[in-house]
Amino acid sequence: MKAASRMKAPVHKEWPAVVYLWAAGLGILSYAVARVALDGQPHPIHWLAGLAGGLAGIPAGWLWFRWRGDVF
Repeated sequence: MKAASRMKAPVHKEWPAVVYLWAAGLGILSYAVARVALDGQPHPIHWLAGLAGGLAGIPAGWLWFRWRGDVF
C-alpha cells in the first residue's frame, strides 16, 4: 500500500482565467485602436498591434492575479 501512495500523478497547473481575459482583452483593444489610428497604413500593422497587445496582456494578467487573485 505504501508504494502506491508514494507514486502520485504529476499535477498540471493551468493558467488562471484572469491571464486569458487580460490577454484577449488587450489584444482586441489594441487591434481596435490600431485599426482606427492607423487607418491609412497596411493591414498587417493592425494584426501586429493586436498580437503585441495580447502578449502584453499576459504579464498584466499575472500581475493582476498576484495582486487581486483570480476572477472566478
